[in-house]
Amino acid sequence: MKRFLPFLLLLALALPARAQDAFVAALPGLAGGFAAQAQAVERLGVLGDPRAIPVLRALSDGRLLKRADGTLLIREGDTATEAVTGAAADAAGAELVRINNRVRGALRGALGLLQIISPDPTERLAAAESVLRSRSANNVPLLEGALARETVPRIREQLALALGASRLASDDAEAKRAGIVVLGASGSPEARSVLLEARASNPALQVEIEAAVAAIDRRLTIRRGVETAFQGLSLGSVLLLAALGLAVTFGVMGVINMAHGEFVMLGAYTTFVVQELCRDIPWLLPWSLPLSVPAAFLVTAAIGAALERGLIRHLYGRPLETLLMTFGVGMMIQQAVRLAFGAQNREVLSPAWMQGTLLLPGGIPVTQNRLWILAFSLVVLLLVLAAIRLTRFGLEMRAVTQRRPIAAAMGIRTGRVDALTFAFGSGIAGIAGVALSQIDNVSPNLGTGYIIDSFLVVVFGGVGSLAGTLIGAFSLGLINKVMEPWVGAVLAKVVVLVAIMLFIQRRPRGLFAQKGRAAEA
Repeated sequence: MKRFLPFLLLLALALPARAQDAFVAALPGLAGGFAAQAQAVERLGVLGDPRAIPVLRALSDGRLLKRADGTLLIREGDTATEAVTGAAADAAGAELVRINNRVRGALRGALGLLQIISPDPTERLAAAESVLRSRSANNVPLLEGALARETVPRIREQLALALGASRLASDDAEAKRAGIVVLGASGSPEARSVLLEARASNPALQVEIEAAVAAIDRRLTIRRGVETAFQGLSLGSVLLLAALGLAVTFGVMGVINMAHGEFVMLGAYTTFVVQELCRDIPWLLPWSLPLSVPAAFLVTAAIGAALERGLIRHLYGRPLETLLMTFGVGMMIQQAVRLAFGAQNREVLSPAWMQGTLLLPGGIPVTQNRLWILAFSLVVLLLVLAAIRLTRFGLEMRAVTQRRPIAAAMGIRTGRVDALTFAFGSGIAGIAGVALSQIDNVSPNLGTGYIIDSFLVVVFGGVGSLAGTLIGAFSLGLINKVMEPWVGAVLAKVVVLVAIMLFIQRRPRGLFAQKGRAAEA
């Protein structure tokens, strides 16, 4: 409180002389009986004088003293100050001011009101929310003064909402109409509840109240639509990251890799290991997540290359055997991770710049980690597209997958390209695991929930088409989130699965079917 004293004194000087005199006149009541104390506390609460805050807090904490002549002192440790002037005073002979439960209740209400003029923005916001719930016409002068001084947009919005609700509780019809206008323009669920409660007790203003409620409903509908769209895009970005690696191994190479989810899981555990290694270097810890991206790519790419050279290359052209073999490899990887790290979830901390929530215009909340993952998925897609279209490795990869004999005749080492292609797809899956570690539990079962969705995205968008993978991922994400409020999360997935099955019956090659040699390969 001492560090806020200059602010409180300046604020007190800005008050009209009448308010300052009322503050001095109300203080003697604190030294009287319990009824007089409760009345004095309520008077101080509605005055809005910042000097009342330390006095009422001292009374609440048992630090308010009174002399025989009625002078009030505030005890601070071994020292004391006068309640009116703030000057140092001798507390010898002063006795403690005692209160009862009625006074304590009045103190809670008064301090809640006075926190509106607190120098702490968090306290001011909490006070504005508290005043909105109480909705008393007596709060109007205090709220008008606080709103005129407030500079923080979020607190100004809450103060305006509280002021509108308090005006609606007054006896003045014009003030009620002004409150209805403010509440109707806010578009908040709290304002809607206030208006609906006031509708029964204000039959003369029922038309205005219903119009304001309708305006709020329109705003809330738009807000819910935007929130659903963001949730769909967020889910689509996760599906895109999980499916990009599969778009290479399955879409380009034709390998049904049932261990793809386990490569995603390995990327998440690589993130955990990098974070643990960075704990010993405090300045490096905030950068553990960016460092995990290349680390996860290299680890999963190396394991993918070993898997392709050791097993998969012997099963090209035999999709059923490849499916069964990779399924078994995935189970082995899961068990190996359980032995190494245990079956319990591992915690991966988010850096400070990925924490918290952003409020878009209209009060739409957007979590920063989801927003970063959305941007990250698009960056990864562009890098994959550039690697396939603009590099010699991408050229050789496309040549081998389209015409292997001709590519070999041209001097391309097809076995090396196969290994690098599978390693590339596995590395992308590891990068997906880095992102998923920020929004999902890092456990041996992390990738299991994404393998089916990844295949759905690749097949729906068109095997071998990165554009199809992009459109398919975001389409499935949006459709899922639009349907969830109506049918539930589980049934929404079932409906999407059935719809894709029917779609594939009509377009077996997906949304973006390959043409030319790529389709014949």
